[in-house]
This record gives sequence, C-alpha cells and structure tokens, in this order.
Amino acid sequence: MNDNSRVLIARTAVENVPYENERLFEYTVPDLLKDSVCAGMRVAVPFGNGKKSRTAFIVELYDADASPDGYKQINSLIDKYPVVSEELIGCARFISERCFCTLYESIKAMLPAGINYKISVRYSLVDCCPEGDISQTERDILTMLKNNEQPLAKESICEAFDKNIDSEISHLESIKAIARIDDVSRKIKDASIKSIRLKDREISDIRLTPKQSEVYDLLCMQESASVKEICYFLGITPSVTDSLVKKGIAEYFEEEMFRIPQVDCLSDEPAEEIKLNPEQTKAYDNLEKLLCDGKPHASLLYGVTGSGKTSVFTCLIDKALSENKGTIVMVPEISLTPQMISKFKKRYGNEIAVFHSGLSMGERLDEWKRVKFKKAHIVIGTRSAVFAPLENLGLIIIDEEQEHTYKSERSPRYHARDVAKFRCVQNNGLLVLSSATPSVETMYYAKKGIYSLNELPKRYGKAVLPDVITADMNEEAANGNRTPFSSVLLQTIEDNLNAGRQSIILLNRRGYNTYVSCKKCGKIVDCPNCSVSMTYHHANNRMMCHYCGYSMSFTGVCPNCSAENSLRLSGTGTQKAEIDLSDIFPSARILRLDADSTLKKGSHAKLLAAFARGEYDILLGTQMVAKGLDFPNVTLVGVLSADNVMYGNDFRSYERAFSLITQVVGRSGRGDAPGVAVIQTRTPENPIIELASRQDYDSFYESDIKIRKAMLYPPFSELCFIVFSGAERASVQMAANEFSRELCDLAKTEYSHLPLRVLGPSPAMVIRVNGKYRYKLILKFKNSADFRNMVSSLLKSAEKKLKSKHISVYADINPENII
Repeated sequence: MNDNSRVLIARTAVENVPYENERLFEYTVPDLLKDSVCAGMRVAVPFGNGKKSRTAFIVELYDADASPDGYKQINSLIDKYPVVSEELIGCARFISERCFCTLYESIKAMLPAGINYKISVRYSLVDCCPEGDISQTERDILTMLKNNEQPLAKESICEAFDKNIDSEISHLESIKAIARIDDVSRKIKDASIKSIRLKDREISDIRLTPKQSEVYDLLCMQESASVKEICYFLGITPSVTDSLVKKGIAEYFEEEMFRIPQVDCLSDEPAEEIKLNPEQTKAYDNLEKLLCDGKPHASLLYGVTGSGKTSVFTCLIDKALSENKGTIVMVPEISLTPQMISKFKKRYGNEIAVFHSGLSMGERLDEWKRVKFKKAHIVIGTRSAVFAPLENLGLIIIDEEQEHTYKSERSPRYHARDVAKFRCVQNNGLLVLSSATPSVETMYYAKKGIYSLNELPKRYGKAVLPDVITADMNEEAANGNRTPFSSVLLQTIEDNLNAGRQSIILLNRRGYNTYVSCKKCGKIVDCPNCSVSMTYHHANNRMMCHYCGYSMSFTGVCPNCSAENSLRLSGTGTQKAEIDLSDIFPSARILRLDADSTLKKGSHAKLLAAFARGEYDILLGTQMVAKGLDFPNVTLVGVLSADNVMYGNDFRSYERAFSLITQVVGRSGRGDAPGVAVIQTRTPENPIIELASRQDYDSFYESDIKIRKAMLYPPFSELCFIVFSGAERASVQMAANEFSRELCDLAKTEYSHLPLRVLGPSPAMVIRVNGKYRYKLILKFKNSADFRNMVSSLLKSAEKKLKSKHISVYADINPENII
C-alpha cells in the first residue's frame, strides 16, 4: 500500500507516438488508483495539447516527494490485472532497442488483438443556458444534447452538421456548458455463461419442492454450476433455479468461460508410448541436463528427416512439465500446427494452448488468458507464441528453425529466435533449435560451441531415406513433352496409385497460370500498383497480384494495346497442375493445399486430417506440403520445378532451395515401405540438386560457409536494411541518397570506431509495391549499442524531415526476405 502523503508517478509507453518522439511519458496516479495500479497495466491518459485520451502501458512506478510541475494525471485504469509481466516488459525493451520501434509497439505485439481497447468520446449537457455569447451552431449542439437522455458520441454530433464543429465543441467544453466523457470499450467481449450459486443464509424456515431440493443439494456439493448443466443433469427447467433465486436462497452470476479451439485429431489412435533409440536417448540425456541445471542454454537438435526429433523434444516437454516449468513449441506456419497439436492434444489434453492467426479473435484471446491464468502450461503456435505469458518458462522449442516465417516483416521487425534467446536467458531456460536443415548461422554457432550440438544421423526404426531420381526437363522438352510433369514422375505416380500408396507433389507457385502476355504487343500484363506480373486464377476467372491483392476480370482484352482475344496464359500454378493431374489420372483423388484452398478457418486441419485418413491419393501444394508433415503411407514425392527457388537475388537462395528440396524429399518413405522422390529441373548439373538428393547437409554447409566468409555475409557480419518508400520515385531516391551521405559523415567522425560497410542506395528488387517506390541501403556491421544508437538517431532525424514529403523510412536487421 502506498503512502498517500507522497506522489506516485507512472512512467508509460503511449500509443500512436511516432518513433522520432519515442520516450516514456510520466503521469501522476490519482489517490483512488494508488492501491490498484501496478506495472504492466493499461491506463487511459490525456495526451498532447488537447484533452483526448490515449491508451498507455505502465512500464514503471516510483514515488516522489511532490508532484512535478506540469505533470498530468492518469484518467482511468483499463485493466484489473497486469497484462504484461515485468519479464515481458524487459523483453519489449530488448525488441524496441534492436528493432528501432516504439516500446508501445513492442508491448502491443505481445498481446492478442482481441484484448485491445478503443477509447471513444461522448458529450453530456451541463448547462443549456451558459453565460456569454455563443453561436447558433453551439446553440444547436446544446439543443441536440438536451433532447437526448443519454450522452452522445462525438461522431453522432458531428454527423448532424455539414461543417467541422471541433472549435464549437471545444468552446462549449471550455465554458462548462457540456462535459466530455471518455469511454473505454473492447470489441471482443469475454465469453461467459449464466451460472448459479448459493447465498450464505439459513433455509430451515423456507419450504422447497423436491426439484428445488435437488438443485440445493447439488450446489452444496459443487459450490456453483452453470444453469445449463444443472438443467441437463437433473432434468429440470430454468424455472426451478428461478424459484431458488426469488426465494433468496441462490443468486445468478456470469461466469467467464474460455473459447477453446476445436482440435481435429488426424487419427483416432491413442497417444503412442515413446521409445527412444540409442541416438535419441543420447540427445535427450544431454538436453535434460541442460534443462535441469538452472542456467540458460541454447542447443541445436540436428537430425535427418524422419530421425525422430519430435520424440526427443516430447520427452523434454514431459520433463519440463514434471518440474512445473512452462514450455513453448513453435512451428513456422499454420499448416504444420494440426499434426503437432493432434499429437500433443492426445498426450497432454487441456494442458496445451494454441497460438496462431488461424483462430478467431475470441479464441486467441481466451487461449492467451488460459496461459495467463495458469490453466495451460504448454503453448504450441507460430511466431507470436514466443510471447506466451508463461510465468515459470523453462523450455522453448523452435521446430524447423531455419524458416523465414519466424522473422516478422512488419514493425516490430523481430526474429522469434532472438526473442526466444532473450526469454531463456531471463528465465534460466533451455532453447532447442530443431531441424534437418539448420540455418547456416545456427550450424556455425553450434560448431563454434556457442550452442551445444546433438545429432540424429539416421531415420527412426526401419525407415530409410528415399531413393532420389533427377528428371532433366530439357530432355523431356526435346522428346516432345510440353506438360509440367516428367515421364518418370507420371510413371511413379501411376505405380503408387496401383499400390494403394499416397503421393505428395510440390509446386511453389499458386494460381492457375503464373503470368499473362499479349500476342500482339508482346507485353506482360503487370499490376497497375506493383512492378510484378499478374497471376491468372481459374477458379474466379481473374488476374490477381500476389503482392497488393489487386485483381481484374480476365476478358481476353490486352490492357496495354486494347487488342481483343490476344492474351496468352503461360506458366503453371497449383490450380492448373491440379486440373492437369485430374485429366491424366481421372480416378485419382487429388487434394490441393495452398493459400487459396485454405482461406476458410480450420481448413488446414480438416484437409490434412482427410489426407491422413486416406481419403485422398495425391496431395498437391506449395511449400505448405514441404515441411514437418508425417504420413507413413506417402512413398512418393515429386518436386515439379526445383529451379524456381534456386535463382533469386539473395545470398540465401541456395540455402532456401537446399532446405526446401531436402525437406520435401524427406516426406517420402517415413513408414515401413521404401520411398521415392523425383526432382524435376532444367539445371541437373547444379550441385544444390545433387546435395539435396543425397540429403547431404554437411557438404552444403561447408561450401556455403566459405562463400559467406569471403563475401562478409552472416554469420561473419550482420545486415541492416534501411528502406525508403513513397509515391514519387525521384523523391524517394533523393531521400535515400541524403540519408547515405549523413550516415557516411557520422560513421567517419563520431562513430569512426565502428566496423561498417555501406552498399547503395539502390532500387528494391520489386521497386514498386502498392503504388509506392522503394529504395534501400544495405549496411554490413557488427551489432553493438553504439551502432544501434547511430542508426536510431539517423532514423529519427530522417522521419522528421521526410514526414512532410510523405516518405517513410525504417530499418530492418537481418531480414529474411531481401527486398
């Protein structure tokens, strides 16, 4: 309890503050809130010259002898409990400093969207006849408020007039003719159920019917129960409970309930008993020691596809649970969560909570609250799961740790691996990075001893790696085959169908045709907002941009030269491949899994469950089908165009290609039957194809690490991209050039001790997106507080200068997708 003679000051992170003005804002805490307020809560605070309220997070509280001059007071308390812990506030500071964003943005990213509040303004009448002169508009406002019994929203008042009336409202408020009311509301409400409980009173003098007595006896044992449950179990109607309430024996109340996502188990078999082989046992023993020694650790669990990495970290979760430690298990994308959740749900029941964007806002909010209130101790999810509010966090597992989806492409631009490291250090926990194809940086740190290394070199049980066939599509074309399927792939699909086995086909291009061109003028149909070609989608007969979402009907008329019936469809996407396969194998049951077929909530789980039950013969999809899936009856994998992923303007292109091909090949032959993989390419001589065919990660790593060292790429330096974006290309380029000059001047003088290389500025690879041109600077550097201070000061200065020119600028450290 605070001493009322002293002043309590709250240091807060306030919403909608530009990065250029980033700092903590201090407010005094009213006496009425002193005993309720604590760090991690949200409050409504007055901000700026006006009186409009904003939401703020309390970051710190401290006592002062007297109220500092000019300090404003907190308006109201929004939360009943802290929504972020002190540990997560520290994590938010870590993100804010390294990702060049505001502290408010960092904290907000940790919370489910459904928990956000909106502050709206209403006005009520105080004096309909104020002293002094008022305008006719002001009189009309007073009359409007007088004719309404309830206070009116500011928007409702403004809609009644054809002009801006902000000055009139401000004047009426200043002369105290009207009073302003700030309402705090949440779009997503807490789910509740009507329940009943006994009152603390004697009932000997009250006569009860037999049915009322049954309810009374039940409540004596249960303390409380939902009305719905009581009616069901006792076979009564709500009129019986109504009577108990009317007699003063019981009372109704709303009891909060959680919206728990429905989990579709991919099989009806019970959870299997885990039996570790010697290699798995060795890895588990090493990791268990790290988990239990009370110190922070990071470890790489490196094993070939099908080696049983999941079994090892499942045993680790068992151990963490027995030690009352919370666990976070992360997967790179939603398509991988159904199998993981299905396995864990059978094993751990309601101990698990699910965090990913495929849930409704209400479900996400309630899963977060189940973890917050210690109803669940294991969290499974995508990138945002790293912020799960587990108090005694002991174990974080990042499965397929090399995947780019663990890096946020929006502010705050954090990498989940970095956040996981920070949280494990703060909680003395264990971070396990698991993959058959670890990122080059992770393997480098493991070989250097920064991470411990545990290897699983063989597949589990009798399963062996599949035989790999490389199909040269140049030879196929020379032999007259114009389809996207090689003859060897078609033959192996047919053999698989005849054997009653399943197949997975990877084509990392969604849509029907990948581009549209004009036979008359020769131009490709581009998006009017982006410098990329449109993709034709057969399902809705539209051409669509996969960058900004723009679409137009396919009429056959060229938008460039207006020639009719001149458009030619080229390239193959998943929609066309599905139709072509259906024509070739009319009796085959084909399932397409891509961003278009999984738009509906829960569709990933339903489609994968159907494939697991054997309802489909062929699973065709984008990279969703390449990683983490485990179907014992799949004995054939086909990669339709391996070249698409290999030749990008990115130093990680070969790494991504090797990983994707290795991972998808690893989906074959995971059961008792041997597997086959067919890789189609126009460059069969490329060493990446050969290495991925052999699943030879070690040789790939040794080759790639030499190139990175020579070119000073991560892990031998870090990269920072400074990106400029605006509607006028010349202005954006000029802004990038000016920033580059200021950076070089500062680096030569005040920060001359920093190792730094500056490349650019240069146009982005896709220079125009959503109507805005983009330029970039690339910095190669060694991360340090001085470097971050230099970049932060330059960004804040640039934001102030470029705001009037409508040019945005941001920094992105170690981006996964090079723009």
